[in-house]
Amino acid sequence: MPTYTPVTADSLVARLFQVIDSRSWDELGDVLTEDAVYERPGYPALEGLDRIRTFYEHERIITEGRHEVDQVTGSLGAAACWGRFQGVSRDGTSLDEGFADTYLVRDGKIERRKTFFYRPAI
Repeated sequence: MPTYTPVTADSLVARLFQVIDSRSWDELGDVLTEDAVYERPGYPALEGLDRIRTFYEHERIITEGRHEVDQVTGSLGAAACWGRFQGVSRDGTSLDEGFADTYLVRDGKIERRKTFFYRPAI
């Protein structure tokens, strides 16, 4: 008999980064709502699952890499995490960036994600 594992903020964030890091774009709908909004520095808000998928498949400067999450806090209504991303850009440049994300969650899926990077901006 299969074991049911309830969705938690930790498991949802872990699944999000598993999908992204493995480049499993067909599985984005497992973790994002159809009307999800993703905000990140340097881009206008990405609105809707199809738009977010297009960003990851065709526009994102990263070709490969891995998110290492240090901490997840919050609940399934609103959560946050922080950690580090290490990878390679499309032009072959090594990437090593600290990040923090905030999430609003509806029915066990992310409806709004906002990413912050640790670098001087103002």
